[in-house]
This record gives sequence, C-alpha cells and structure tokens, in this order.
Amino acid sequence: MDKYSYIANAHGDYIEQMYESFKQDPSSVDESWKRFFEGFEFSLEKFGENPELDTNTTSNGQARPSSGSISEEMLQKEVGVRQLINAYRSRAHLVSDTNPVRKRKDRKARLDLEDFGLSIADLNTVFSAGSYLGMGSAKLSDILDRLKKIYYGYIGFEFMSIREPEVLSWIQEKIEHEYPGHEFSHEDKRRILSKLNEAVVFENFLHTKFVGQKRFSLEGGESTIAGLDTAIFTGADLGVEEVVIGMAHRGRLNVLTNIMGKTYDEVFNEFEGQAVPDETMGDGDVKYHLGFSSQIETHNGKKVRLDLSPNPSHLEAVDPVVLGVVRAKVDSIYEKDSKRILPILIHGDAAIAGQGIVYETVQMSNLAGYDVGGTIHFVINNQVGFTTDFDDARSSIYCTDVSQLIESPVLHVNGDHPEEVAYAMKLAVEFRQRYNRDIFVDMVCYRRHGHNESDEPKFTQPKLYNIIAKHQNPREIYIKKLVEQGEVNAQLAKQMDKEFRRLLQDRLNDVRQNPLPYRPQELEIQWKQLKRGHGDDFDNSPDTSISATTVEAVGHALTTVPDGFKPLKQIDKLIAERKEMFFDKKVFNWAAAELMAYGSILLDNKIVRITGQDVQRGTFSHRHAVLNDAETNEKYSSLDNIGKLQAPFYIYNSLLSEYGVLGFEYGYAMANPSALTIWEAQFGDFSNGAQTMIDQFITSGESKWGRSNGLIMLLPHGYEGQGPEHSNARPERYLQLAAEYNIVLGNFTTPANFFHAIRRQLTWDFRKPLIVMTPKSMLRHPKCISPVEDFTKGKFEEVYDDASIKDPKKVEKVLLCTGKIYYDLLEKQEKENRQDVAIVRVEQLHPFPEKKVNDILSKYSKHTSLKWVQEEPVNMGYWTYILRAYRNEEQLIKMRLVSRKPSASPATGFPKVHKRETDRIVTAAFE
Repeated sequence: MDKYSYIANAHGDYIEQMYESFKQDPSSVDESWKRFFEGFEFSLEKFGENPELDTNTTSNGQARPSSGSISEEMLQKEVGVRQLINAYRSRAHLVSDTNPVRKRKDRKARLDLEDFGLSIADLNTVFSAGSYLGMGSAKLSDILDRLKKIYYGYIGFEFMSIREPEVLSWIQEKIEHEYPGHEFSHEDKRRILSKLNEAVVFENFLHTKFVGQKRFSLEGGESTIAGLDTAIFTGADLGVEEVVIGMAHRGRLNVLTNIMGKTYDEVFNEFEGQAVPDETMGDGDVKYHLGFSSQIETHNGKKVRLDLSPNPSHLEAVDPVVLGVVRAKVDSIYEKDSKRILPILIHGDAAIAGQGIVYETVQMSNLAGYDVGGTIHFVINNQVGFTTDFDDARSSIYCTDVSQLIESPVLHVNGDHPEEVAYAMKLAVEFRQRYNRDIFVDMVCYRRHGHNESDEPKFTQPKLYNIIAKHQNPREIYIKKLVEQGEVNAQLAKQMDKEFRRLLQDRLNDVRQNPLPYRPQELEIQWKQLKRGHGDDFDNSPDTSISATTVEAVGHALTTVPDGFKPLKQIDKLIAERKEMFFDKKVFNWAAAELMAYGSILLDNKIVRITGQDVQRGTFSHRHAVLNDAETNEKYSSLDNIGKLQAPFYIYNSLLSEYGVLGFEYGYAMANPSALTIWEAQFGDFSNGAQTMIDQFITSGESKWGRSNGLIMLLPHGYEGQGPEHSNARPERYLQLAAEYNIVLGNFTTPANFFHAIRRQLTWDFRKPLIVMTPKSMLRHPKCISPVEDFTKGKFEEVYDDASIKDPKKVEKVLLCTGKIYYDLLEKQEKENRQDVAIVRVEQLHPFPEKKVNDILSKYSKHTSLKWVQEEPVNMGYWTYILRAYRNEEQLIKMRLVSRKPSASPATGFPKVHKRETDRIVTAAFE
C-alpha cells in the first residue's frame, strides 16, 4: 500500500475541518498533514490566487485570496499527485528499461494519470506535491518528467519495503537527487571502457583459441567486470581493506584474470593441460571451480586484498562459506570492525531463486552469531537457467525477491549499460558501509552461448537466441555512447582492442606478467606453517593434557555466577553438582569434560566458537554453557569469565538450519586455523540436510583445492528407542567418504577421550575435520565418567583394551565395538563376570588404527573368536567400512558381525521392539 493512500480515502469535509484547524494552529494536525497544507499554501502564494480559498491570512501571515473554502476537487488532485509520486517509487521498477534483449512483461504497474484521478488537462497545473521530489511546487508535466528520468531509466529501484525512516530517507535521497545528475569523470569512463575491453576480448580470445572447451563465459554479462571494479575501488575509499568474493562458474575465469589479477599464462596453462598439480597434494579440480587470493592497488594508492573462494558446481553452496570466512576475519583480524572487509556474493538468476541455501544465508544475515556487517549480492541475470526460461524457474516476479525477507533494497540494472552497472555497485557499497546490511544488484543481461560453449541454446530458446545472435555486446554499445558524447573516438577504442589482443597473444606465448606482490595475512601465515596430515601422523596422538591449575580455573568459572544473578532452581542443582565434580570427587561426566576442553583452549588464548540449535544449553540439557537469569532472562556465559588473558568464547544458538549454518562454520574454520570451530546437530541424522556441504567441502575440499580445515561436527548418535529419526547419525555415510586421511571420525566411550580429541584438533601440526558420534543417554550414564588424572596426564586413545581382563590367555571371545553399545556389553560382562570375553573399543574409526588394534589382539590366543558388534543395522554403521579399512586378512577372515538385521529405516519406532533387538545383539555377542 502506498505510504499516503489513506489521504485518498479521507472525506472532503473531514479534510476541510483539518485545514481549518491548521489555519488556527499548524501544530494541531498530524505532521504529514501539516507538511501537506504548508505545501498547498506555498503553491498558492507563489503561483497566484485560487478562487476556492477564503480571505484569511495563511499560517505564514500572508494575505489569502477571498472565497469560501478549499476546493475538494483541487485537494483530491493534490493527493493524487502525491500518490503518483509514491507509486513511482514503489512500482516504477516494474517498467524501467532493464532488459537488454526482450520486452518486459506487463506487471500491472498502474502508473497512468487516470489511476490517480488526474488527466492530461492537469499537466500544466501547478501542484505543491512536487516538494516531495525536492522540486517545490511545480507543474504536473515537470513532475512527470522528473519521475520518468529517475525511475524509467536503465536502473529499476526497488526500495520502498524499507520500514526504517532514516534508511529509507537516505537511499531515496540518493536515488532522487544524486542519481539524476550523476556523471562519471572522464577518467572513470576510460576505466570502465578498459575493464569492458578486458572482459570482452578475453572471452573472444578464449573462444577462438580453445574451441569447444568449457569456460562458462561471461559473454553478454561483461559489465560485471566494470561493476566489480567499481565496487572494489569505492570500497577502498570507504575503508574496505579486503574483499571476499563467492561465485559459481559463470564468468569465473574472467573475474580471476580481470579482477583478481591471476596471470593469463596461469589460466592458459590450465587450458593447455599443462597445469598438473603434485598428485601427493590431492586430485585438484577443474579450472572454473578454483579459488585465488591477490592484492591490488587502487587509483589513490590504497591496497586491497582480494579472495575468491573455491566453489563446486553446486552453485550457491559457497554463500555461507564466504560469510563464515568474513566473520572469522572480523573476529580475529579486523578488531570486530566489519567495515574493513566486504563480502560480495555473485549469483545466477536461476540459482538465487531456486536454491534454498540462499534463503538460509539471507535469513542469517542479521543474527548475532552470523552478522558480517552486510553483504552485496550481485546477480548475473542471464534470464535462462541451464536451458530453462525464467517463467519455469520461479514463481516470483524477480529472482531477487528473497531480498524482501530482510527489507533489502534491490537495484535492477540493464547489463548493456556499464555506467549504470557501475553506479549501482557504487551505491550498493555506500549503502552497505553506512548501514551494515545486505543489498542486491540484479544485473539483467543475457548468455551468448548455451549452458556451456558446446551447448546449443536454440533447442529450448530459439526466439531469444535469434535476438541475442544479432545483439551488440556491452562494449560495442558503450563505445557508441562515448563516441556520441565525444568522450573517446572510434580510433582510440579500436587501438585499445588491438593492444589488448596483442597482450593476450603474448601471454599465450609465455610472456610473464608482473602482478602486485602478494603479502599473506597473519592467518594465512599460520596456515602455511601447518602441514598436511597423513600416514604416520595418525599412529600416535600428541600430549593434550592440562595442568591441575587449569582444571581448577575452569571449575571455578563453571561454578560461579555474578552477584544478583538468579538462576533457575535446576541450575542451582547443576552448579552444586559441578562443584562436587571439580573440587570434591574430581571425577567428571561428559558435559564437564567438554566444557573443560573448551575452557583450557580459551586459556591458551585461542578462540572457541560453537553454533547449532540450542547449543548453549545443549539439545539434551547437559551443557549449560550459558545461564539465564530466572527473572530478567539476562545471559551469563561462564567460560567467558575464566581469566583476563583468555580468548573469547563464542557460542550461539543457531537458526533452524543445517546446510547454511554448517557452511558458515566451515568457512570460519577455513579462515582461522587457530580457532576451535564446532557445529552441533540437534540430532545427528539432521546433518543429512547439509549433505551438499559435507560432500563438496568438508570431505573433499583438501583434495580438490588444497584447503585444510579443522571443523568439528558433533552428531548425537545412539539407539535408545527414540525412533528412526533420532537414533542414527549415519556414520556409514562419512566412512564411505573417508579416504586419504581426509577426515577423522570417532565414537568415544569416555569423557576424557572426548576431551583429548577436542584438544588434539589444535595441538596437531595439521588440521582435519573431526566428526564425532556424540552420546545421548551416555551423558548421564553412571559409568561414563573419567577421573581428573585422565585429564592432567595422557592423550587421546585410539583404541581401549579391556582393562578388566586378568588373564588374556583365558579369553575365548574378543568383541570389537565402538560407542554406546560398549556399555550394554559391559553390563552383561560384569553381571555374569565373564573373564572369557574381552571388549575392545575402537574409539577412532578413521583413520583406522590398525597397528594398535593388531597389538591388542596379539595379546589374545590365535584361536580366540573375533566379532564386530554394532547396534546399527548390518547395512549401516561401521561393518562395510571395517571390511575395507582393516587390512589384516587373518583377523578379517575369522571376524563375524553382530548387529541389527538389514533395514531400510535406521531404527524401530517402538520402544519394546528396540529393547528386544538390543537384548538380542548383546546375547548374540556373548554366545
């Protein structure tokens, strides 16, 4: 609804009464009516008498012409003009000239004079409503001309959803007062042309030199390069020191060379097939998925770091990763000042509309745990996704309508007009730097070729591609415009083209470029000091013990609340239990061990960050890292109050997202190797909502892109009769993805081992993702405890032998297992005093600790039977992985499986059936 539509519905007599009140006391009416009547009187004073008004003086003391009262017709026309102006602000973007290759659809913008009770006969009438455009009183024809100049041009401004008056006023001022008179300088125009030259000729060169090779060209959207260049330079002027870019493969090579400064010979080597990596460092990836880091210098000598994140063909998957990288740098490099680093996400139109990860990312943008100070979303809007027209690709009018979730302005801009694209990006950066919130630039362009260069787009879009085939590229259109303006002449443009083609040929002939020397950041230096973990690195874990002083310091923090803070009664009981653990019994359960691990790392001055659904208390109410005052709901973070020299503890309850949040945390961990970064699933099996992130980044990123990562995933797992969706974290999926030392996966049975596994992440001189099948019922199991000595001495244990066995020679059966099933087996072993059965726990599944398993099994007789016992069905869990990873043929031949039967569903939904199945597994193991 238009902001002033209520005026049109006001009764004439009522308006007249308000006007009478205004004449007596201008402050007696609403501010909007006061401004309206003032403007109306100003118009009368400046442009002459109106016979419909009486002879009283105006509110300014001026004589008023004589007559009876306000003409209701004239008043309604003033209101109509006011509505007309706001209608242009709200809906003119629906008809602005933003599509370079086809006529826009009729979206029923309703901007005709008749829609507002006006007509052609009113064009020469002076209306005070012109003051709302900063024109003062003006003829309707002049008001219309100005509206059309602003809103009918090559940028469609969509901004009226903003409800904050100050923000709305600022951007409206930019659009209505700066934009109409904005003119780029002569040097700016030369630079825009230069970037267009680079973009257009680079694509043309690749097209002719590497016929048939995929490159996902930017042809049709070359103004992207001019827009990004403007954004970076504008950002540098406004305090930006680093720009982090995330994008899919459309135009990626062009961005790498003409924005990031990657040398042409590097790109051409990749096309020639000469860029073969060291195979010991991974398998690599195709050229249009790769990332790159560089440093450039702007026109005024400011240096800006640029980072383009690697991304798989899952188009929008990189979005939260980029924002996680940015947040990590805000926290650790830029002193919490997000204005010093700028994220730019480059989307395709079909992907931004169709991929749910975009919604998750946008929904995260203003949340405390994920705020990065605003993101610029730049859409290369080809109007075709793969082979599909936009009519089949979305229900919304615009591909950017997700922006309305957070009232972000959207600048829809015609990609054939690079100056408008550059202005839109300039405005976007200014907006982001001023208000620290997201803004969208939707560059409507086209894709000259099909999905890739060997694809035939006419199969599905014959009409559109007949138009595109005859359409000039943005560079040719811009040159024509500049020549007409006298900015450059055709000869200069031709010379620039010739010189750039010669430059590209030189690069192909292996003439080296001299890019600006890149100076790595502190975090990058830390990464370079780490190695790639493999082979022998996993045979023995490092010492991860802590001092008794550290135990006491963490215990004190966990058992102290501020004066006047009133926790719930249940929390009072919890604090009492903690005091008993830390200062009396000195035996710790799972929650205490976990919090002790975090506290000790914080005291090592390393950041700890944990996010997930309800992580502050923990899904199973075990963690309680943040306490809430029972009366005020004020929060108190215990681990933020251990000591003055500690690092910050960041723990955030996340939005109900797996894909987006896990991606964000992966990015955070990828940026900072010294931060302990953790994502916890509410239940382990919910992680399958983030399977793309697991497949494309977490388990394969090191092999594809050489990017190590120490992210921890905590996945609650265990069969307790809670049904098929709350039992199984699907360890088999991660184990199927496990190879070449890419991840570490464990299912631990003691709090101390969990403690050491967490600390090991930052103690190792390499980084690997750690995936933990965390417990549920074990959190409060009376036997799942560890004495303080297990924390102040020792390290992570990959395998536990059975310490209860007094004489290994008497053992007839060895049960290999992992995780919670151990306690079910232990109960029977102890109840029946079975010295003939040894229970060996494999705590770390990958990399599989074969040497240690063999050393333990060698203690027992060769005739001892060997069983792998798991609570998961035979087609799930660990069995098939054990058969692949355990190389000892002799042991494998005699090993037998005890498990649930093969099943399509992970677990039964009936508690009695669950109990019967568990009893059967335990009985079969001991038979």
